[in-house]
Amino acid sequence: ALEEEMVLECSPRMSKKTPSDFLRSIMGRPVVVKLNTGVEYRGVLACLDGYMNIAMEQTEEYVNGQLKNHYGDTFIRGNNVLYLSTTRRRGAGAAPAVATPHEHCPPPSG
Repeated sequence: ALEEEMVLECSPRMSKKTPSDFLRSIMGRPVVVKLNTGVEYRGVLACLDGYMNIAMEQTEEYVNGQLKNHYGDTFIRGNNVLYLSTTRRRGAGAAPAVATPHEHCPPPSG
């Protein structure tokens, strides 16, 4: 569950941050949710729970990169979620921040 206090230490530059901290920090921000089927939903993250059940607002559905539908509120069951991502605020071209239901960091090299 997201309430577990697993500490991510993927690189020396990262401060210690739990998955819960990350998810709280992106609440109310634009996100992309990709499903196991490959379909993407883009909208504003309204809320989520420990099972990665997600509620979004102002949602657009993309299939194969093509806009298919506009929705107001959208609810996505967590077991369908491949990942949830958002763009960091550090300027254009910044790498996306990603949360998956099964967080994993490789061991440090060297």
